[in-house]
Amino acid sequence: MAIPNRNISLRGLRTFCVAAAHESFRTAADELFITASAVSHQIKNLEQELGQKLFDRGNRDLRLTEAGQSLYADVHPLIQKIHTVAGRFSSAISRSSLRVSVQPFFASEIFVPRLAEFALEHPEIDITVETSDESSEKHPTLSDASIRIFKDPPANLSADSLLPLRLVVAGSPEFQRKLKIKNREIVSEFPIIVHDSRPKAWKKWARAADVNVPPDSRKIRLDSMITIVRAAERGLGAALIPTKLSDAWFDSGALVRLFEQELPTRDCYYLVSTHSAGAEKNVQLFRNWVLKNLGDDR
Repeated sequence: MAIPNRNISLRGLRTFCVAAAHESFRTAADELFITASAVSHQIKNLEQELGQKLFDRGNRDLRLTEAGQSLYADVHPLIQKIHTVAGRFSSAISRSSLRVSVQPFFASEIFVPRLAEFALEHPEIDITVETSDESSEKHPTLSDASIRIFKDPPANLSADSLLPLRLVVAGSPEFQRKLKIKNREIVSEFPIIVHDSRPKAWKKWARAADVNVPPDSRKIRLDSMITIVRAAERGLGAALIPTKLSDAWFDSGALVRLFEQELPTRDCYYLVSTHSAGAEKNVQLFRNWVLKNLGDDR
């Protein structure tokens, strides 16, 4: 798609590329640290400047138009090139930098507690860490590297598996004291906390554990693992939470395992980068450190 020879907002084009990559204004807003309404406003301005409709906006989904697809194909490589050149120029005149995207619960429980070690090993690198739950199965386009959940190694990207995602039923010590089980059937009140992205996980766990969960159990639905763990800690219900990532909660006694049966999933945390980014020195240093300190066999 040819861009008219006039002043077109580079900021708007960058915002468009991020929104187009995710087909989501909300995810683009998280990645760019602005509001979803600001993303929408910039896209509308860009559409007016170009005289083209770039997105078809449905009630629940967002899709690129034919013009939007053409613009993304033309502009995205240029935005990436600008980002790369700017990063190299900045490195040449001052310090080097590294931009990393990490899913929130992995960041809070494993990555951030160990981040000081990386900073001490590489004081010359300024690291920016972004967190978002909405980019599962995607590597954020503006990140040098990311730690995200994938069901399979992502195609056309450099990917190292870190640890598989396994879930275990947890609750507060007080919740455990009130729990009553008879003949593998839960006979006490058993409110459950459900992750919006895994609505069938409880049924899968119950089948694997051969435990009857009361069909009329009160359900609390939440959209992030951090809030789910906090809710379980407060005694609001039982929660399926990741093993290993939750070790600190179990070690402190804030949460206890209510059952030993774990639920394996197809998902795994991967360290991901593009092949071109993976060849850069800072990404290589980061990869070596992550595999040494944060992998399943750490």
